[in-house]
Amino acid sequence: MHEEHHRERDVVLVGISGRGIKLAARLAQLLADIAPFTVDVLELTLDKDAPHAHPIGLSAPPERLKGRAVVLVDDVLMSGRTLMHAAAHLVQVPVKRLTTVVLVDRRHRTFPIRADIVGLTLSTTLQEHISVELGRRDKVQLS
Repeated sequence: MHEEHHRERDVVLVGISGRGIKLAARLAQLLADIAPFTVDVLELTLDKDAPHAHPIGLSAPPERLKGRAVVLVDDVLMSGRTLMHAAAHLVQVPVKRLTTVVLVDRRHRTFPIRADIVGLTLSTTLQEHISVELGRRDKVQLS
């Protein structure tokens, strides 16, 4: 992420509620030590099971994204539905660029979106489940 945005003055990390915002906060802490740009962190809330059922929310007015480099962060990318709806919401404001980051990419797309930066790519079956725990002891588990 540092290499992708090294020419930016500032970057906004938008973490999807739940583990995405925890990961975004963690990335912001790591970037603060090495990046030549400032980092803001915002939280995006949406109903992951029914994204059309409820409005998508952002922890700050969307205008704060205007003309800025935005990084959308989530824990696991599978079908792409959550990431697609979140990205569509963010680009309603003219952002400078939008980059997507996920910790784990399962590669079972039903929506036309990809992650630009991936921590780990796993080819899994649809019956398998990946759980991510971010805390004192981080853990990614396949079951």
